[in-house]
Amino acid sequence: MADDIKNNIPEEEELPEGIIELTDEEGVTTQFEYLTTIDHEGNQYVVLMVLDDEEKDDEEGEVLILQIVQDEETGEDMYVSVDDEAVSQAVFDQFLAMMDEEDE
Repeated sequence: MADDIKNNIPEEEELPEGIIELTDEEGVTTQFEYLTTIDHEGNQYVVLMVLDDEEKDDEEGEVLILQIVQDEETGEDMYVSVDDEAVSQAVFDQFLAMMDEEDE
């Protein structure tokens, strides 16, 4: 799994509620806002919004969808990129439907 991203939140550092940091394979850490978890075809996916200082005031942002899988060695949750465009689109469509329901 070359595209694994591990949750990298130091216990001593408190982040605001709903904000997580993920570190990719190259060691780059990025902050995301947790939006929701969606079940799709027996798998769970997390929907995150990239936090960018320039776009914080803008309601529209880049959304990232990652599959939640368990690390076989540690049993901890890992977030893995979704390579199947159809699955990614289906999860995104479910997310949009949830957002529409909340707006009503």
